[in-house]
Amino acid sequence: MCTGACSKFIAIPLYVLALVSAICNIMLFFPDFDTQYASEDNEEDPRLTDEVKYMGGFIGGGIMVIIPAIHIHLTSAKNCCANRCGMFLSIGFAGLGVLGAIFSLSVASVGLSNGPVCQWSNTESPTPSWGRPFLNSNDSYLNNKEMWDWCKVPENVVEFNVALFSTLLVAAILELILCAIQMVNGLFGCICGTCTDKE
Repeated sequence: MCTGACSKFIAIPLYVLALVSAICNIMLFFPDFDTQYASEDNEEDPRLTDEVKYMGGFIGGGIMVIIPAIHIHLTSAKNCCANRCGMFLSIGFAGLGVLGAIFSLSVASVGLSNGPVCQWSNTESPTPSWGRPFLNSNDSYLNNKEMWDWCKVPENVVEFNVALFSTLLVAAILELILCAIQMVNGLFGCICGTCTDKE
């Protein structure tokens, strides 16, 4: 396969993954699809998960991937790499995408591990209070769905966070793989030069 055609094959999924990452990050600001938690959030009495505010999906998996995707796509004009310089630059842009994907992956992993902010109570702490009930728990809430009932408000916030952070995690892994492949592809395009169709 021509290195330019390979670039196009890589760029198109990157557009989709960057869009998915950005949308997931934005949605995480609105647990239970309600805007009140974002408007009531503050440092003393948080209503949103810290990892949501790090904007890993929007900045890392979104902006830092969409910019390389555009350049990578431009190197695939007419299924043929534009020139050696363009392919060389695509290595740097793909490296930026790798950094963005790693940032998104790290934030999503921590967010998934620590769980959401919610108003919670259980048998040991019967008084409802806002916080992160799974943060210092001995048992992983991901393996024990009975613990999900601790969160009362927002409704279904655990499922909401798990679904979106898991999506961010998968998207970041795919972005990381695709950008890493483009770094190798760009190296081949830089060394071997442009490809031309035989007439």
